[in-house]
Amino acid sequence: MASLNICKRGNNYQYEFELARVNGKRRRITKCGFKTKNEALQAGIKALDEYNQTGLTFKESMISYEEYLDYWYNNYCLINLKYNTRESYKNVIDKYLKPFLGKYRLSSITALKLNEYLSTLVKTYSFSRSYFKNILKVLKGTFRDAADTYGLIRYDPTRKLKLPKMEIVEKNNKHIYSQNEIDIILNRFKNNDAFICAFLTACYTGMRTGEVFALTWNDIDFEKRQISVNHNIYDKPVDEKGRWYIGSTKTTTGTRVVPISEPLLKALKNYRQKQIYNKKVFNKSYHYYHIEDVKNEKGKIIEKRIVENKNNVLSISGANFIFTKPNGKFVGTDILKYPFKIIHKELGLENIRFYDLRGSFATKSLRNGVEIKDVAELLGHKNIETTENYYVTSSEDNKVKATNIFANIIQSNTINKVVNFED
Repeated sequence: MASLNICKRGNNYQYEFELARVNGKRRRITKCGFKTKNEALQAGIKALDEYNQTGLTFKESMISYEEYLDYWYNNYCLINLKYNTRESYKNVIDKYLKPFLGKYRLSSITALKLNEYLSTLVKTYSFSRSYFKNILKVLKGTFRDAADTYGLIRYDPTRKLKLPKMEIVEKNNKHIYSQNEIDIILNRFKNNDAFICAFLTACYTGMRTGEVFALTWNDIDFEKRQISVNHNIYDKPVDEKGRWYIGSTKTTTGTRVVPISEPLLKALKNYRQKQIYNKKVFNKSYHYYHIEDVKNEKGKIIEKRIVENKNNVLSISGANFIFTKPNGKFVGTDILKYPFKIIHKELGLENIRFYDLRGSFATKSLRNGVEIKDVAELLGHKNIETTENYYVTSSEDNKVKATNIFANIIQSNTINKVVNFED
């Protein structure tokens, strides 16, 4: 094992120790610049200890859980997660992990302590079960990586951790659009071209909201009658360049090609002609945009943002977005705000969301004989289980239909006599 030497170099001190030989050659680690002998000694002890422990006996980290959470967020979340997911995780970390568990040493937190924590959380807050599950997901992720990826703890105490039993009646927020509801909405907003076309695009393709509003005319192939889904938009706090950014789809399988049905093809063609007309009407006051790279301090591109062309300079390679205001102003998903305020208040359709068009597409397609694998691919899902579990909703009509079908299957004279209570 290497030994530590402290010596003076000019007015400062340095530590030195010998490393294992490579090809018979001696190697040393030295570091100088310490003002006192004790400073050099303490630093040398720490460096030597790290060298001697590498690859040998496991040594648990002494850092606090709060310190580790900051490390995990910077080294996992910022690198691997999309912006909106990162923000969701950060909210959980700052509000529900650090205040309750942050003060404890990472290696001292046990499964028993975490069970107590979850019980306290459930008693303290009136969240939905799905939100508690999200907190648990983040919690498990932090300890899983601490054990399996970073080697900071011996084992993962969350491996068998579960939420306690909760007397929570989950509200079903999913809504399947009826034909009547679709007709009412389209009639009410027949003069709002951008909203109508965006609504129909989501309705006929099942695309995610961010995917719909990330579409440019370059993504539409009228000859092949298909839409190339390559991007998703998201917003961040506004600054002098706006707030809208464009990134890849939610998942790798989210990048896909979606066929355009006949009604949507007509809608897109007619809407495009209106947009071309608006460009002529607004002329120099029409808004144009391009995509700008956002780089970190090392010059690496980390994001791409949607930026309006200064002075409408058309020489810039533009991003010709489909869904804009009549004057070309790009406002992302804000196009939906006013219409859905009207839909909820004036039309009385309180539980309807734009995103429900995606679930409606999945549910109605499957109920009418489309194979689930085909629906999953159209939605951009890797696994059909995702389609089944999250986007296929049972309706009252289908429940009635199911019970009637079963009644017809097992009908008999005996049953008829019994239900009539005949002698």
